[in-house]
Amino acid sequence: MTEREQELIRLAEEEVEKNKEVVESDPYRLRYHLMPPVGLLNDPNGFIQWNGTYHLFYQWMPFKTGHGAKFWGHYSSEDLVNWKHEPIALAPSEWFEKNGCYSGSAVEHDGKMILFYTGNVKDADGNRETYQCMAVSEDGVTFDKKGPVVELPEGYTAHFRDPKVWKKGSDWYMVVGAQSEDLTGKVALLKSADLVKWEHLGAIAGSGMNGLGDFGYMWECPDLFELDGVDVLIASPQGLEADGMKYQNVYQAGYFFGKLDYENAIFEHGDFVELDRGFEFYAPQTTLDEKGRRLMVGWMGVPEQDEDKHPTIKHRWIHALTLPREMKWADGKLLQVPVEELALIRKDQLIEKSDLQLSDVGVGLDVGKSKSFELSLSFEKNVVSFELDWSDTVQLTFDASESVFSLHRKSFVTGEWESRSCRLQVLAELRVYVDSSSIEVFLNGGEEVFTARMFPDESVSGVVTLSGDGTVGELGVWELEG
Repeated sequence: MTEREQELIRLAEEEVEKNKEVVESDPYRLRYHLMPPVGLLNDPNGFIQWNGTYHLFYQWMPFKTGHGAKFWGHYSSEDLVNWKHEPIALAPSEWFEKNGCYSGSAVEHDGKMILFYTGNVKDADGNRETYQCMAVSEDGVTFDKKGPVVELPEGYTAHFRDPKVWKKGSDWYMVVGAQSEDLTGKVALLKSADLVKWEHLGAIAGSGMNGLGDFGYMWECPDLFELDGVDVLIASPQGLEADGMKYQNVYQAGYFFGKLDYENAIFEHGDFVELDRGFEFYAPQTTLDEKGRRLMVGWMGVPEQDEDKHPTIKHRWIHALTLPREMKWADGKLLQVPVEELALIRKDQLIEKSDLQLSDVGVGLDVGKSKSFELSLSFEKNVVSFELDWSDTVQLTFDASESVFSLHRKSFVTGEWESRSCRLQVLAELRVYVDSSSIEVFLNGGEEVFTARMFPDESVSGVVTLSGDGTVGELGVWELEG
């Protein structure tokens, strides 16, 4: 480790210690989600299970609640729910990364954990250079930087970042989020036999390709994997125009499914489908664990979307990661299910009911003083209408006559109600995770998901109100603790 890297890490650690009290005094601090110890968190990075332990890194700016020259923060866990904050993995200390160790991924090779990440470099005039870099660890905690292994291929601007690496047969492959010279978003595919020398095979997806038409000026954080015989490409396009209920956030995150022809570097795929319909979800990353599960974590935030107005900023921190989700493929759709290990954070069952008849009057469920809980319910028959209200800040609604499910929240910017919605033919099952200042909603076994930050008034009553037209077959509410 160079002197410059040691100095940057020391300064970051001092920032954590200096602000610890003010950060932890925030009533909006989450209980069972991963957050930065101070400053700004964004993309999840390097998600891997290595030697039986889960490692999850994240983009981190420790010195302010805005973006800048990012570090890699680092969490580890044996069970996906109890996390340990590890020493800083990467600091932007070298010439090839001086303006940020940007997003990337992790693989295991020869018993070592190997990180791939983007080294971001800017000159005095703001001109950008980009390098895909490698760092190696034998203990999963300290990393030896090897420097750039991929320089910018022809045909792209310097917006070329976020390498995701995997092995297929005896070869390694990498997808990189990119912008072509005609200023359209792309995903580039590269190949290597040794993880060091990489061959650029070309763009396999992007704006103007595979029948997409105009589809954004930059695609970030790509991830390509096989799930039940289908190849899935996740990407985060920037520059999509809102289209009805779709693409309502500043930037999007979603997936394509199809088949990648590795030999010819051609990816035939279907339509783009948003992964999450809520207000805050971006830059997800997946990994395959030792149980054979495809797991995903996303950033519970969106770049440039009122980031400077989050109430947590006065406590000198901002943003969090989503709960870990298991990805499943069923009936031509990607499902997201909260990992089964989350049952470990159930503290007390607050409520258990069955055969609950809904009406316009509403049924109040007293969750006490708990600001962190899980609510799970299923319906006996097709529900006609449904409404869930919590803390005068969040409302969930379903209207079968319109086939629309919506999440409504009070804006933390204006105080006015705002909504995100999706088409939903039937509402059969609902799981809600509330955590102080966040909500994650899973519908029909993960058919649709809504993720959002919300900031309730501390004085509101601890009552969840259910109303509508239908019968709840089974209902359970659990207090959760981190």
